Amino acid sequence: MKVFKKVVLVSVLIILSILLLIIGGGYSMYQNAISETPLEEKVSQIRQKENFTPIDIMPKMYQNAVISVEDHRFKEHSGIDFIAIGRAVVNNIKAFRLVEGGSTITQQLAKNMYFTQEKKFTRKIAEVFTAFDLEKKYSKQEILELYLNTCYFGNGYYSVSEASLGYFGKEVQDMTDAECILLAGIPNAPSVYSPYENLDLARQRQHQVLNSMVKNGYLTENEANTIASDNSVFSRFESETF
Repeated sequence: MKVFKKVVLVSVLIILSILLLIIGGGYSMYQNAISETPLEEKVSQIRQKENFTPIDIMPKMYQNAVISVEDHRFKEHSGIDFIAIGRAVVNNIKAFRLVEGGSTITQQLAKNMYFTQEKKFTRKIAEVFTAFDLEKKYSKQEILELYLNTCYFGNGYYSVSEASLGYFGKEVQDMTDAECILLAGIPNAPSVYSPYENLDLARQRQHQVLNSMVKNGYLTENEANTIASDNSVFSRFESETF
């Protein structure tokens, strides 16, 4: 029994040491990023971009679709979603690697602003510290606005404005409901869900977004079915594919 207790104690100490190293590394990464370019300066740079799109001209359908599929507790949490993180931890343990991050929209914005897409635990910790800063200094609407102006949508489109013009040939405010839903699903995996890459997967992703909106109370089943029946959103890509 004494040997067993010693083994458990040593194991716990090792785990705690590893966690402290990861947290320390993440905090150091966060500090370096913020000291190099303060948060306010980064935000100012984003807002000064020529293609920056104010959130008040983005369709409400689009905003709701993004929140629903990316971070449905966005309006309730303070930068991180402990429920999503818990689910991600379980899935990562099962896979023996970092396959899911449980990132909120705020964390994704932090990553877009400062960090790489590489899946590392230290980077996730750095995201968390940056996310807390963002939530303290900016409103939810401002965070969502910044996020949608820094997302990558595939095909070289790095903002919602570029994506709307590139995919649909129209300004953001002119997108139809079906186009809003399609666009909301792309940033999760742009190389997979871009309609130029795989039209069938793009359709499937649109349905996933619609299902999430029904589940989270943004749409009724009838409203979702009506949007799903609008095939005009895909006609442009079908004609260019064949």
